Amino acid sequence: MADAAGHEGQLSPSQQEALEQYLQVTDQDVSAAIPLLQRSQWNVQIAIAKFFDGEGPDPVAEAMASQDIPRTAARHENLQESLMASSSSVWTSRATRRDRTDPAPRIVPPPPVTHRSPWLIGLLLTPFSLGWKAASTLFRTFCYLLSFLPASLRPPALSSGLRSSTGRRMLLPRDTAARFKREFDEEYGPNDLQLFEGGLAQAHDLAKKELKFLLVLLMSPEHDDTSSFVRETLLRPEIVEFINDPANNIIFWGGNVLDSEAYQVATEYNCTKYPFSALVCLTPKEGSTRMGIVKRLTGPMPAATYLSELQGAMEKYNADLEGVRAERTAQEFARSLRTEQDSAYERSLAIDRERAREKREAAAAAEEAEKRALEQAEAAAMLAERRRQWKAWRATKILPEPPASDKNVVRVALKMPEESGAGRIVRRFPQDAPMEELYAFVECHDVAGDGTASDSVSAAPVDYEHRYTFRIVSTLPRMVYKPSTTITMGQCIGKSGNLIVEMMGDVGEDEDEEEGE
Repeated sequence: MADAAGHEGQLSPSQQEALEQYLQVTDQDVSAAIPLLQRSQWNVQIAIAKFFDGEGPDPVAEAMASQDIPRTAARHENLQESLMASSSSVWTSRATRRDRTDPAPRIVPPPPVTHRSPWLIGLLLTPFSLGWKAASTLFRTFCYLLSFLPASLRPPALSSGLRSSTGRRMLLPRDTAARFKREFDEEYGPNDLQLFEGGLAQAHDLAKKELKFLLVLLMSPEHDDTSSFVRETLLRPEIVEFINDPANNIIFWGGNVLDSEAYQVATEYNCTKYPFSALVCLTPKEGSTRMGIVKRLTGPMPAATYLSELQGAMEKYNADLEGVRAERTAQEFARSLRTEQDSAYERSLAIDRERAREKREAAAAAEEAEKRALEQAEAAAMLAERRRQWKAWRATKILPEPPASDKNVVRVALKMPEESGAGRIVRRFPQDAPMEELYAFVECHDVAGDGTASDSVSAAPVDYEHRYTFRIVSTLPRMVYKPSTTITMGQCIGKSGNLIVEMMGDVGEDEDEEEGE
C-alpha cells in the first residue's frame, strides 16, 4: 500500500483523474489499478474493458489503436518547425477531446428477480428480516452521508454498498417510471411536466429514431438541494413550457437514484453531484448512430441559467439533427418513390400478363372454334355422303308400281314441296306395303328420276340411321302419317288418298302429334 501511495503521489493531474474514474467503476485496489492503467496508456475505457473482460493478447497495440496515433512517414525538419508542429498537434488533440461528447450508452436494467419462500419459513425468519432491514437502512444512511467524499478516499466497502444497497424493490422500467411520477407529484404537487412513461432504453431508442433531444434528470431524495431545484428551477413555468413544447423535440425522462435503473444511469453517465441533468442526442459528426451527452447540468442553478444552457446546447446540435432529418426525409422520399415505381411496374407487368393471357385464350378459342367448325363441316360432309349412299341404296329397294289390272293397290296423289320442283305425283302402291315405303319413295324420287340410282350399291352405309326431313299429311281431316315399318298403307290410307309432303318446320309442333291409322 505504501508503494501504491507513492506511485499515486507521482501521477499527473490527468492520470489522477483517470485513476479516480477507473476506481469509481471497478472499485479495484490502487496497487493493481495503476499498472493496468499504465498498460492501457491511461485510457479509462480500455482499462475498464480489460478489468471486466480480461486483457487481450496485445494490450499495447489496442491502447495505441484506441489513441488513434497516426503513423506518418519520416521527414526532415529543423528544431523550430518541430516545436511548432508539436505545439499545434497538442492544441489540436486537446480541442478534439474537448469538442467530442461523452457517449450516452443504451442502459437496460436487469429484470427484477423475486424469490418467494414458503410462508412457514418466512414466518420463522420474520425477526431476522426486520433486523436486516433496520441494519441495511442504517448502512444506506451512512453510505449516503459519506457519498460526497472522493472515490479515492472512500473505502471499498462503502463504494460497493453505494452500488448494491438502494433499499427499493426492483420493478419493470415502466412501473419504475410510474412510481417516480407518482412520488414526484406527491412530493411537489400536481404539475404539467410530461415525463416519459417508460425506461431509459425506450426513451433512448425513441430519441434516436425520431431525432429528438433526450433530457435525463437524476434526483436523490437524500440531497438537500433537490427540493429547491425542483420548486425554484424545474417547475418554473418557462422551464415547463420549454420542455413540453413539441417544437423543441424534447423527451423528458426522470429517475430516482434509489431505483436500480436510475442508479445504473448515474454510474454510466459519471454523475457525481445531484440534482443532475444530461441532454442527450444523436451526434452525426461523431458517428452516424452515436448518441452523445451534449450537455451536463449538475447541482442547483437559477431557472434562467438552466434554460439558457439547454437552449445553447440544443442550438449547437440542432443544425446537425436537421441535416440528418433532411437526409432521412430524402431517403424516405426516394424509398417511397422507388416503391411506387416498383408498384407501378408490377401493375403494368400484371396488365401485360393479363393481356397476353387474354390474347392466348382468344387465340386458343379461335383455334378451337376453327377446329370445331372444321370437324362439324367434315361431319356434315360425311353425313351428306352417307345420306347420298343410303338414298342410292334405298332407291334400288323401292317396290315397283303394280300394274293397272291389279285391284289390291293404294292410289296416292302426292303434292311435293315447291322447292323440289316435282309438282304433283300420282303413284300406286301395294296395299300391304308399309308406310315407310311411301316415305322412301318420296325421299328417293329425285334419285330415281335422274337415273343416279345404281344396282351396284348392295348395302346400306355402316353405322348410319336415316332420318326423314319431311312429313306426309292428309288435308281433310288433317292427319300426319309416320314412316312406320309395321303399319301398312292400306291400313292408314285405304284405297286412295290425296297427301301433302311438308318439310319439317313448316307447320306447328302441336300438329305433328297427330298420327294416321
